[in-house]
Amino acid sequence: MNRPAPTKADEPAPAPAGERVPGASAPAHTKADEPPHTASHEPAHTAADEPAPADARAGTPAGERPRLRPRLASAPTPYLRLLTATQFAFNIGFYAVLPYLATHLGGGLGMAGWLVGLVLGLRTFSQQGLFVVGGALTDRYGPRPVVLAGCTLRIAGFGWLAFAGSTATVIAAVLLIGFAAALFSPAVESEAAREAVRHERDTGAPRAHVLALFSAAGQAGAFIGPLLGSLLLLLGGGFRAACLAGAAVFVGVLAGHARLMPRAAPVSEPADARAPDAVTRTAPRARSPWRAVFTNRAFLLLCLAYSSYLVAYNQLYLSLPVEVERATGSGAALGWLFALSSLLVVVAQVPLTRLSARRIAPRTALATGLGTVAAGFAAVPLAPAGPGGLLPGAALVVLLTLGQMLLVPAARGLVPDLVEDRQLGLATGALSSLSGIAVLAGSAATGALLDAPAPVRWAALAAVPLAGAALAFTLPAGRGGKDRGTRAVAG
Repeated sequence: MNRPAPTKADEPAPAPAGERVPGASAPAHTKADEPPHTASHEPAHTAADEPAPADARAGTPAGERPRLRPRLASAPTPYLRLLTATQFAFNIGFYAVLPYLATHLGGGLGMAGWLVGLVLGLRTFSQQGLFVVGGALTDRYGPRPVVLAGCTLRIAGFGWLAFAGSTATVIAAVLLIGFAAALFSPAVESEAAREAVRHERDTGAPRAHVLALFSAAGQAGAFIGPLLGSLLLLLGGGFRAACLAGAAVFVGVLAGHARLMPRAAPVSEPADARAPDAVTRTAPRARSPWRAVFTNRAFLLLCLAYSSYLVAYNQLYLSLPVEVERATGSGAALGWLFALSSLLVVVAQVPLTRLSARRIAPRTALATGLGTVAAGFAAVPLAPAGPGGLLPGAALVVLLTLGQMLLVPAARGLVPDLVEDRQLGLATGALSSLSGIAVLAGSAATGALLDAPAPVRWAALAAVPLAGAALAFTLPAGRGGKDRGTRAVAG
């Protein structure tokens, strides 16, 4: 994840009209291919309006109708399960290699520190910076070919990196690995958002539930991946074995998606746009998707608010190590704090989202999450030193992670409300790319604060997500919580 970029997974494309998703009981559909209008698809329809089934009416007191139990968001469709498993597998393969790359470059290949930093920066740029390209290709060609191409490039990149011995070959392999993710991640994430909206419409379950499962699966993969890499290193396989294991994971993902991912027409071009009739030929040219997305004021405000979270999250790699070193005299405890963050997401993401999604609108969840992140930074100079001096750092990790769990599903769930469906891939990629640029600029600014007095440094860091929370309240409320089923407006 590129977490904050995170990381910040690959999603299959919706099936064309009449084609069923493998294993699904209903056809996957696009906006032009809506399911038949039935009672179960009406937003205003409630369980109290439904006739009781025969077997339920038998034991019901006169005048009362038993309440039908709605489908649970925790029981998604087979297609959603495929997308969630995809995110899990992607992160296992990726994190089996990434944590050990810097050590391999510096210790194994003898690269200078500045060169190691350059290689890692190029990987981030080729991935996060090019998400917008992968999103645009997804809208143009559909998710399936983009996901399959990304998996193929990732396999080739890991295989190349396993045997690369020169600076040029290492850089080429790393760029290939990063660009692979720039292809498949926006495809999977945009498709997960689209399917979450569809699932919300069909079942009434908030889309944030589905996106929370998606996030938790990715975090579980990010937790298991390093353990797999460590095991291979302990068994004497070395970095090469970790690379080949990561490639093997993506071989499995590629084979599974080649078989299970439905073929679908691109959603960026309506079917009648290609009709050779006079009306189509004389109709005014539609506005460019790029222009539509990058002039969308509400979407750009969401990008700014989300960027404030990613700038804050990046402090886990910048300010937190400095704090742990100051408090304990070494960075040995840093790994335990990262493990704590991952376990919190795996264990608490779904219950927390289930609690919030039915009670507050996505805009409120986004603002509340950013406020919680800000509280994490404010807690560092205020928390008393605990065992080993780690209490302030632990408070930061816990509050930042809780904020992340609130705001990430909410932000992803807002994107489909702010852009047209045929621009969803581009918008999903742009959200990551614009946020990545903000992190690049913000890292330089926050890095300059490392020498400032602690109260000044932590107050300045807390101000960043607080500003994002203020921006969040200017967004449309979004669909979910008490507002589910209606188009909310800013206010």
